[in-house]
Amino acid sequence: MSENKNIVFENLGLVDYQQAWDYQEQLLKKVTEVKTLNRSLPEGERQPTPNYLLLCQHPHVYTLGKSGHEEHLLLDQQGLAEKEATFYKINRGGDITYHGPGQLVAYPILDLENFFTDIHKYLRLLEEAVIQTLADYGLQAGRISGLTGVWLDFEEQRNPRKICAMGVKCSRWITMHGLALNVNTDLAYFGNIVPCGISDKAVTSLEKELGRAVPLADVEEKLLKHFEQLFEARLLEHQL
Repeated sequence: MSENKNIVFENLGLVDYQQAWDYQEQLLKKVTEVKTLNRSLPEGERQPTPNYLLLCQHPHVYTLGKSGHEEHLLLDQQGLAEKEATFYKINRGGDITYHGPGQLVAYPILDLENFFTDIHKYLRLLEEAVIQTLADYGLQAGRISGLTGVWLDFEEQRNPRKICAMGVKCSRWITMHGLALNVNTDLAYFGNIVPCGISDKAVTSLEKELGRAVPLADVEEKLLKHFEQLFEARLLEHQL
């Protein structure tokens, strides 16, 4: 059975966090079922496992990873209601983060056995897709040792600023959750948390760095192009 490097991508638009999470779980189940069935079949009868990539935005929401600390959310229930925000404890790695309108969220549900079985390489390629996308806008971004995500002023670190958060889950080499790139995000919402548990570094967005709003569709197009190249994949648009 040959490896399947096709990735079906779907843009969900502005979608409720729980709805998107449920959909990820549904796709994960499909991949897992194919993978489980293949184990009981002779080599020649095995089916390729599918791969998916979801793009979306969320209404205001805070999510806490399984290694996170709930005290990093600085709002109580009333405060959340006043900000029209929701809060979820979820099954990805990482601490707390914010999602909201104007932020580009990408959820790859990939069987890494179709690509490479190396979770660190997977994380670095996700970061690289964002780094190359930001370079298209003239921004030099990179990594800071020991911290996930993508940063500006990552070398001298006089004023390091996080522009993209990451948190993934990988089970049986199948991934879910992913990355959140601040494009035209309302950064004030990050003031209600200790983002990713890091209290001494700022958060930024493409809009803030460039001094202008950036069409989200343009950023999506660039990110998809780099994602496709880096994963040596073929993106196929989801057909209803």
